[in-house]
Amino acid sequence: MLRGLLVATGVYRIYEKWLLDQVKSGEMPQHIGVILDGNRRWALGHSLPKWEGHLWGGKKAGNFLEWCLEVGIQTVTAYVFSTENFQRSREEVERIFDVLEQEAKRLETDDRLREKRVKVKAIGRIELLPERLQKLIAKIEEQTEENDKHFLNIAVAYGGRAEIVDAAKKIAQDLDRGKICLDDIDEESFRDYLYTAHLPNPYPDLIIRTSGEERLSGFLLWQSAYSELCFLDVYWPEFRKIDLLRAIRIYQKRKRTYGR
Repeated sequence: MLRGLLVATGVYRIYEKWLLDQVKSGEMPQHIGVILDGNRRWALGHSLPKWEGHLWGGKKAGNFLEWCLEVGIQTVTAYVFSTENFQRSREEVERIFDVLEQEAKRLETDDRLREKRVKVKAIGRIELLPERLQKLIAKIEEQTEENDKHFLNIAVAYGGRAEIVDAAKKIAQDLDRGKICLDDIDEESFRDYLYTAHLPNPYPDLIIRTSGEERLSGFLLWQSAYSELCFLDVYWPEFRKIDLLRAIRIYQKRKRTYGR
């Protein structure tokens, strides 16, 4: 009731504008990672089927991209489906894939990708996804291949440990083929074997997780070593532009020491 009253009286809009002015005057994170958590709990809290939470969550992802583009974020990496999520019921997994397909089709015709020069790439074990979804993702990636101003990474069928294992396998193959030697392998070269090798900045400055949970759940384990973390007590379908701006402001108030 209070939230509805604040919206109706325009308080949120005034606060949002104030926050926007505040964050634009500070140093902006260039790469934001976001863990889209709380879809199921939001749905259950509204007496809805669990899959409707994913439906609303998918729509919110489009809003999030718009807000990030508005404030000038170069790279967004969204964690939408983990390798562990395959362990959920078959019905729920299929519903999630339906939502992913629906949002991918929406993204395919999104003029913002062309206007803002957004390169889209799915990161994870994409071969585990339904073939129809794989083809749709490949089509979007091909359409945006030449874009180089902004980057949208969709972490799907993704696991941080799986990413590191896959990188190790690629290195072993290159060693076996004589493409590299053992002394070539260091932290700098290792990142070229990760799913995020295509990015100008693969290391998120800020990682946001919704739903109140305070863990990374395997998200970008290698890349997040010095990321600033922000855990918000709001379910993903209820995430607002104000929440993004508040997270950025929290980031701007922190002093990054990179382990020192």
